[in-house]
Amino acid sequence: MDEGSIKMTKELQNGSTGHCLESETKDKQPVKATVLQKDVGLLSGICLIVGTMIGSGIFISPKAVLLSSGAVGPCLLIWASCGVLATLGALCYAELGTMITKSGGEYPYLTEAFGPLVAYLYSWTTIMVLKPSSFAIITLSFAEYASSPFYPGCTPPVVVTKCLAAAAIILIVSVNCLSVKLASYVQNIFTMAKLFIILVIVVAGIVMLAKGNTENLSDAFVGTSSSFGAIGLAFYNGLWAYDGWNQLNFITEELKQPSRNLPLAILIGIPLVSVCYVLVNVAYFTAMTASELLLSPAVAMTFGDRVLYPVSWIVPLFVVFSTFGSANGSCFTAGRLAYVSGREGHMVKILSYISLKRYTPAPALMFNGFLSLIYIIPADINTLINYFSFAQWAFYGLTALALIVMRFTRKELHRPVKVPIVIPGLIVLVSFYLVLAPIIDKPEMEYLYCAIFIFSGLLLYYPFVYRKVNWARKLMRPMTMHLQLLMEVVPPDKIQ
Repeated sequence: MDEGSIKMTKELQNGSTGHCLESETKDKQPVKATVLQKDVGLLSGICLIVGTMIGSGIFISPKAVLLSSGAVGPCLLIWASCGVLATLGALCYAELGTMITKSGGEYPYLTEAFGPLVAYLYSWTTIMVLKPSSFAIITLSFAEYASSPFYPGCTPPVVVTKCLAAAAIILIVSVNCLSVKLASYVQNIFTMAKLFIILVIVVAGIVMLAKGNTENLSDAFVGTSSSFGAIGLAFYNGLWAYDGWNQLNFITEELKQPSRNLPLAILIGIPLVSVCYVLVNVAYFTAMTASELLLSPAVAMTFGDRVLYPVSWIVPLFVVFSTFGSANGSCFTAGRLAYVSGREGHMVKILSYISLKRYTPAPALMFNGFLSLIYIIPADINTLINYFSFAQWAFYGLTALALIVMRFTRKELHRPVKVPIVIPGLIVLVSFYLVLAPIIDKPEMEYLYCAIFIFSGLLLYYPFVYRKVNWARKLMRPMTMHLQLLMEVVPPDKIQ
């Protein structure tokens, strides 16, 4: 859209130009630049990390690690070790985020280290599949737990859970489009709610230990798996429970004092999650044997029925709060990646536009919500996200490699945080293993189909991004203009 049209849109928003300028001069009110505002403080940053990492998994099915490790002792050690690895990975992101203070998660780091093509493939895969399908899965979990009290003794109808999930998506997207501060408040409240129920479970576990219920924790290493592959699979499942440690890097431009708050939020948030995960698992073992935990369809519910009765109903209620908070965090960060990708020309330009009234990336948020609604329709999207999980770890590994590469190619960049180079090296090795582990363990054609989809993005990259064909720009210009007027959005101002 040309500059005249943009100017005209802003004038329409403000009324007649002369009168507006005159009244602004009289009132002496500062005019905000049309960019995403720095509204996220340290507390909100910590809540975003904690609230996105802790979903429903630790309450419903923390048994994959126990199943692979074979005993209580190594299970707890693996939970703690995964927390250490997640912290080390996040410290790499802290260096990258304070060195390149752009939003979009891995996108700007891959651009800087490897060029636009690798960054495009990352944004293509993440925007089109990983982020919206993850958002859809979390809201479906929310809908299942929210509707289950109304269908005692049976599973809620599929149409009910899908309609409720769709309503949750629309509500969360609306909140995020209305205000960054409102979305942050929602995230903070629901993170406090999930920390409250974790505190209740942990305190109940301590009381059980004080009563002498320690038999499940004695001889904790009897039956430990000696298979290297099984232990590796336990780490694989454990690290997935910690996924989300990179969420704050998606909103770096909106973070107050990023060089201070980004590493501080990471150093507070991820160890907090690690401690919660280990203590909650210890609490479970005070009320259940390893066999009972593996057989339980919902571990926290079983724990609540045995230990918290007659107030065991608070567990499913707070699991609903937990999943809603995770869904809000997922939506909050997903919109920023689409926004940055559109700004850099790797997605349609309208995705990079900002609401003139609300200062939110409304088109990007709506696009992510629209794709999530589509992903709700299929019978089972868990299978889809499982097959694409190897791609997520491939990008994590590439990002850690980008940190190593830029130590040699971009020595002049200021680094407020600098980690020992052995840490990104370790993350590259771990990521390499987690990419290959599921494929070697159970090779299937679906992994090939996922790889084909990822590289099919090149079919769009060459004509529309690299060549910038004229007919596509002519086609998109009127569509962009009409969408801009409909949603009252404008291109972001360029701030040095």
